[in-house]
Amino acid sequence: MDHVGIVVDDLDAAVAFFTELGMEPGGRMPVQGQWVDRVVGLDGVEVEIEMMRTPDGHGALELTKFHTPDLISSAPDDAPPNTLGLRRVMFAVDDIRDTVDRLRAHGGELIGEIDRFEDLFLLCYLRGPAGVIVALAEQLR
Repeated sequence: MDHVGIVVDDLDAAVAFFTELGMEPGGRMPVQGQWVDRVVGLDGVEVEIEMMRTPDGHGALELTKFHTPDLISSAPDDAPPNTLGLRRVMFAVDDIRDTVDRLRAHGGELIGEIDRFEDLFLLCYLRGPAGVIVALAEQLR
């Protein structure tokens, strides 16, 4: 897999959120033209993207802000974890409570609770930019 794309309505806020999570911005750029219209099957596409890379360089998120055509909501912003489709992206973190506190300052909302899976992990779900669920896992051993 190369990357996962997330369409957002506020690119700056999404970049700040994922930067706080430890991802590294790779540069913002506009994308438009007939080639992108043909690839995505829409007319008049004008977007701005920011590629966010994991610190190890093995994973990436493409954050996309559509200027045209207008955004369309596929589900409520607070769709629950059992909604069909892409629901979450999981990240390994060193300190889950500290990460949750830092992400709250960027609009992250804890969905349930931080809880322990056996003696292996602390886990939680947060709602992040564009309603995407960001799962966090802190390894205990």
